[in-house]
Amino acid sequence: MPEHDDNPTLYDENATIVGEVAEASLHHHTELPQTSASQKLDQLLIWVGKSASWLWLATVAVIIWAVIGRYAFGSGSVTLEEWQWHIAGTAWLLGLAYTLATDDHVRVDVIHERLSIRAQARIELLGLVVLLLPFLGLALYEMTPYAISSFSQGETSQSPAGLSHRWILKSVVALSFALLILAALSRLLRVTALLFGFPKPIQTHDNKRKAA
Repeated sequence: MPEHDDNPTLYDENATIVGEVAEASLHHHTELPQTSASQKLDQLLIWVGKSASWLWLATVAVIIWAVIGRYAFGSGSVTLEEWQWHIAGTAWLLGLAYTLATDDHVRVDVIHERLSIRAQARIELLGLVVLLLPFLGLALYEMTPYAISSFSQGETSQSPAGLSHRWILKSVVALSFALLILAALSRLLRVTALLFGFPKPIQTHDNKRKAA
């Protein structure tokens, strides 16, 4: 009778190798070439996103301040409560374009990652041109007058102790859509560079490393 190797370590190593091969065959991120214009846009959007991330520390500080004031000194503050969602909302809105520029947004799709890079790029091209950019353009078109109207009316919080200058937050909403349009255009340039060679892709450090 032939002897069987029941070494669990060998089985674990084989399972690890199979898992790594399967993982390597998936494309979780669509690796698109950079262009001169898209690189500049991405740098701007990444800078805005990283700068806005510091607002989360301010949000935490305001929340702690409000909690201490309420439970330690028995003095709740409507102003602090509004500051919380104003700052958190600003940080979230300004970070949206960052996630698109870095391709770190959530993709709930088990099919997309199994496609070839060019097939993924064709899907992105369709989604950008037909869905995302028209939606963002419409949203910016609607939100800009909304913010202007708030500014011209001197809109304030409906709460007596609330914040004034409500137009600032509404302007941030419009700004976030404008930044998302820039991120989508940057993505579109990278998609067309891959599919059609226009604009001309540039050689980045990552591309050189992959070529090597």
